[in-house]
Amino acid sequence: MPQLSHGRRMLVLAICCMSLLIVSLDNTVLNVALPSLQRELDASTSGLQWTIDAYTLVLASLLMLAGSTADRIGRRRVFMSGLVVFTLGSLLCSLAPDLNWLVVFRMVQAVGGSMLNPVAMSIITNTFTDPRERARAIGVWGAVVGLSMAAGPLVGGLLVDSVGWRSIFWVNLPVGLVALLLTWRFVPESRAPRARRPDPVGQVLVIALFGSLTYAIIEAPHGSLGSTLPFAALALIALLALLRHEPRRPEPLIDLRFFRSAPFSGATVIAVSAFAALGGFLFLSTLYLQNVRGLSAMEAGLWMLPMAVPTFLCAPLSGRLVGSRGPRLPLVIAGGAMTVSGLLFALFEAETSNATLLAGYLLFGVGFGFVNAPITNTAVSGMPTDQAGVASAVASTSRQLGQTLGVAVLGAVLAAGVGSSSYADTFVTASRPGWWILTACGAAVLTLGVVTTGRWARHTAERAARRLKGEEERARRAGVGA
Repeated sequence: MPQLSHGRRMLVLAICCMSLLIVSLDNTVLNVALPSLQRELDASTSGLQWTIDAYTLVLASLLMLAGSTADRIGRRRVFMSGLVVFTLGSLLCSLAPDLNWLVVFRMVQAVGGSMLNPVAMSIITNTFTDPRERARAIGVWGAVVGLSMAAGPLVGGLLVDSVGWRSIFWVNLPVGLVALLLTWRFVPESRAPRARRPDPVGQVLVIALFGSLTYAIIEAPHGSLGSTLPFAALALIALLALLRHEPRRPEPLIDLRFFRSAPFSGATVIAVSAFAALGGFLFLSTLYLQNVRGLSAMEAGLWMLPMAVPTFLCAPLSGRLVGSRGPRLPLVIAGGAMTVSGLLFALFEAETSNATLLAGYLLFGVGFGFVNAPITNTAVSGMPTDQAGVASAVASTSRQLGQTLGVAVLGAVLAAGVGSSSYADTFVTASRPGWWILTACGAAVLTLGVVTTGRWARHTAERAARRLKGEEERARRAGVGA
């Protein structure tokens, strides 16, 4: 990619952030619309889970393929294709006649979305080559997530109350079209110097792993052991096959050598934990505010502002801290705040008091605001620039997988606790195990944030980088000799 002026780099960052905005906004807006969907389409708890997880599941399954494909055939080309498919999928979602078709069209959206975020991050990584400037750019990227969390509940609540749930998908249409035109005009094409070959077996195994695991979790409270156990077994078989297959590939879909670096491995697990907490938090909060407290979609959106605003404000601060002091402090703040937030709900039933509910939302927003920048920065730092798409796609996949599992696990826990009773009668008691799970996610962020950012962890990253570079050099020489 040619060296761009400062103004042009800022414009590229803005265009990439537009793609993140519509992808992130889509999930936050949809969460507010869940009770309306439940009433109009007669959806069960598992049906609501699938409207979210069908999207995040496909997204998680295809992100690494999209990242490596963009490195191979051109990031701008793949990015523009993603905008077209995502915008078309949004239009189809607004026309869905029933829940089943909505789930299918959400999967179409996800195919387009898989070509957006990891590719946009790869474009940013290759545009901002200075580490400090890159860290600030990633901080802005994280702030957009906060913006979507702040705007999503309000925009979604206003649209659902005034027009209906179908209108929440209309928001993506103008933003997607504008982003498409700006990308065509201002974003230069870039690709990796050496193209990576596809890994179709690895891709099939990833889809089998994520899909069967999610199905087993979501349907467990509603089906028999005999109907869900085969899917759990399939997930295990796919995982073992993936671990055996990928190291044998010269250019695998998931380069397991990256995980020799403790910071990279830590960032991956932190991403899963943090976004599992986010998915579960939004799912439980939306159902509680509307189905238990009886609030309208707009009122529920206003109640979520104490969580969304700190996320928006803390994300740029986290990016600056990562650039000046490294990832440890932001991760400690993030893990600590998320853990305390979970404890307020698990131990003190924060839902039953406005003051504790507000405190729980504020703390979670602060924690989530600080966690995103160190995840992304650690994932791409120290990796070869020609594999930036793959490395950033692993981080993005971890986020989406975490959100998928968060909704699946906490939704299953809630469904099992509520049973045939009404939400209003049993929600607080039924959701308590879920809040303990969220507390554990926050504790994982805190612990790994300390363990994987010290001197020992940095040494593992340096060794992994040297070994990766040496192995690739030997492979290149062997190819030339042949």
